[in-house]
Amino acid sequence: MAQEIEIEFKNLLTKAEFDTLLETFPFPKEPFKQTNHYFETEDLRLKKQRSALRIREKNGEFTLTLKEPFGDGLLETHDKLSQKEAASWLNGKPVAKANTGKQLKQLGIEFRDLKYFGDLTTERREYENKDTLYVLDYSMYNNQDDYEFELEAKNRAEGEKVFKWILETNHIPLRQTPNKIERFFMNLQNLDGRH
Repeated sequence: MAQEIEIEFKNLLTKAEFDTLLETFPFPKEPFKQTNHYFETEDLRLKKQRSALRIREKNGEFTLTLKEPFGDGLLETHDKLSQKEAASWLNGKPVAKANTGKQLKQLGIEFRDLKYFGDLTTERREYENKDTLYVLDYSMYNNQDDYEFELEAKNRAEGEKVFKWILETNHIPLRQTPNKIERFFMNLQNLDGRH
């Protein structure tokens, strides 16, 4: 099954802090673009189970990913989608997929229960060093934007040490940082007041 455990650390940044990290570390000057399309039930059952479902569109490829809490990190379950399948999802007709379907069923959610809520586009820069992925994101969604530093590690203790060192040496305060889908839905709620 296409699954992986993700251990990541995130911190929202000001534009000045973002620029500092971009200049200080070997991030590429040019970002690549990716768009996350978010799905949820009308009554937010995924959120209530601290889970999230998205289609990531990157380089003309589409990946359906379910994220669920798991130990020290998140369990990510993936299915590849064709362009036609992705279009069907975005038009309100989810196409059942084996890996994510099995996991959703365990959460008590059927594909027909899911609704498309919108998208978040990110200009991403990343580099890898010693099994650690360093990421700078500029994201645009629901008429707003934000900047974020993310670090993905194989080991929680080691990742946390490096993450905190980077913030401290660059005089960046540690901020409570909800993940992108949480920020998307918080902002969506503020826009229309429906949840």
